[in-house]
Parts: sequence; C-alpha cells; structure tokens
Amino acid sequence: MFGQIAGRYDLMNTLMTFGQDRVWRQCVVREARLPRGGRLLDAGAGTGSIALAAGAQNPTADITASDFTLAMMQVGRIRAGGERIKWCAADALDLPFAENHFDAVTSGYLIRNVADSHRAFAEQYRVLKPGGRIVCLDTSPPAEGPLKPLILFFLKTIIPCLGQIISGNRSAYTYLPESTEAFMTPGELAAGLTAAGFQNVCYRQFMLGTMAVHVGSKPET
Repeated sequence: MFGQIAGRYDLMNTLMTFGQDRVWRQCVVREARLPRGGRLLDAGAGTGSIALAAGAQNPTADITASDFTLAMMQVGRIRAGGERIKWCAADALDLPFAENHFDAVTSGYLIRNVADSHRAFAEQYRVLKPGGRIVCLDTSPPAEGPLKPLILFFLKTIIPCLGQIISGNRSAYTYLPESTEAFMTPGELAAGLTAAGFQNVCYRQFMLGTMAVHVGSKPET
C-alpha cells in the first residue's frame, strides 16, 4: 500500500495537516537532542522527511533512515539532501544494528503501522546508547468532546476524497482514519514506552489532539 502512494506521500501529508507536518518534524528533531557528529536512526523513515530535517539542522550528524518499503526510500533518496543519508531496508521489529549504537532514534507514523509495538520499542531501546533519546511522532484517536464529530468527518470523508484526487488511491487513505481510531491513546503509548524501559517519558499533542510527539530516554546505566 505504501509503495503505491510513495510518489504523492509527502504532498498528501502536507495537505492533510495544513502544512503543520513540517512543524512536527522539526519538533521531533529538536527533542532528539542529537549531539554534534552524533548517530541518529530514523526508523520507519518512509521518504526520509525526519532524517532530512535532522541533516539540515545538524550537518555533521551520521544519519541512517530505515524502512520496510523500498519505494518510499527510493523517493527519499532523490530528495534534496538525500545523498548524505544512509538508507537501509529493515524491519522495525528486527533492526539490523548493534546494541548501544545510536544517540537517538526517531520515528514518524511507525508505531501505528507495526504488528507489535512492544517489539518495536524493545528494538529501539536495544540499539540506543545509554542516555540516548527516543522520539515518536504518531496519530492519536480523537478524544471525546464537542469537536469529535467534526474531526471524524475530516478523517473519514475529507481525507479519503483527497487521497483519491491526489494519489488515486482512496483505500490507502481510508486505512489512515481507521488505523488512527483503533490506535493507542497518547497515555497508552507513553505507558508502552515506560514498559519497554524508557524513563522520563512525556508527550506533547498537536492538531486538536490528533497528533502527538512522545519523548523518552534510555537509562544511563
């Protein structure tokens, strides 16, 4: 599915979020607190938007972008700055990297799309150095309240129509709202990070609570 929409994936993200996706990616990169010359893994990198933003903010960083979908990474490789990123075909549930290797691990819309979030968190914990930071950007199910019907209308009606017009693939953008509704709340995702061993876990919500950036760190010892 992601291979089929790879060519229009970034444009759709910009349209669906009214351009706010760029702000969230910058937030992810800032929260990673990557040291000068540090190593960053962007897991489930897709077309590399977070990895590229990290490279722009920290030109000395050693950045690896991994993803399960080759077509997405092929789009990312030809984007501006894509030549300085290390692209790696990898399963987020079985990362091909050594323990304690990266200073930070980021992800954007990865956890909602894996079969086992606990395994994904465990793998990110394993490859992080002690003291390293995990930063996770993902959607959140709309909370109960007066705005919920409006948010659901946007998710279930506007986004699939937009997906049909822009990408020619309505089903992919029907999957998005369905998976968002069924996904963990920000509190549940934070609990999952804590259960995986991360400490100082916190999160910040955006776009009427439908997006969240979670941050945690691997203990020093």
